[in-house]
Amino acid sequence: MKVRSLALPLLAVAVSLTAACGGDTSASPAASGAAPAPSAESPMASDSASSAAMPFGAACSAVPASGEGSFTGMADDPVATAASNNPLLSTLVTAVQKAGLGDTLNSAEDITVFAPTNDAFAKIPKETLGKVLADKKALTDILTYHVVQGRKTPADLANGSFTTLQGGTVTTTGSGEDFKANGAAVLCGNVSTRNATVYIIDTVLMPKS
Repeated sequence: MKVRSLALPLLAVAVSLTAACGGDTSASPAASGAAPAPSAESPMASDSASSAAMPFGAACSAVPASGEGSFTGMADDPVATAASNNPLLSTLVTAVQKAGLGDTLNSAEDITVFAPTNDAFAKIPKETLGKVLADKKALTDILTYHVVQGRKTPADLANGSFTTLQGGTVTTTGSGEDFKANGAAVLCGNVSTRNATVYIIDTVLMPKS
């Protein structure tokens, strides 16, 4: 009976992690004085179940550990609002505001955003960037080229091709935690906001003219 009392709670943990249905996961009372067995509600079970959804990438360390700009804080906000609280994305936020796309992005349902960092925008010559920021149509085309319908997981992005809201195509290469989008490296990926999954990239993507 002691073997049965320890094995069944462990089976309950396995069932909860694999989302399997059916089977009796109840456990008989542990023998008096025996050490308590892990339960399905243990922190270990919770961490294992959520690990697949964790952000990844070297630049994730630059995201604040707490507050509205943290991963937890961004998860509560729609994507444009979440980006405004992320110190890596202030230039992108300025571009979104100039294009008048904040409300559009915030109200969209289930999208994926490839979000260029401030350094990505800094690669563009200042004169060229200034002209783009002043041209609402060109800016809108560029920004919507970074948005794909549907929340794409890392598994979805493995060597894929996706139609953007701008109408062009973004091609992704790589797998696991090593991805590129049109050659732009993903620096911090799988970041959740209320309505989007974000992949922070090191280069601004340019649609074909």
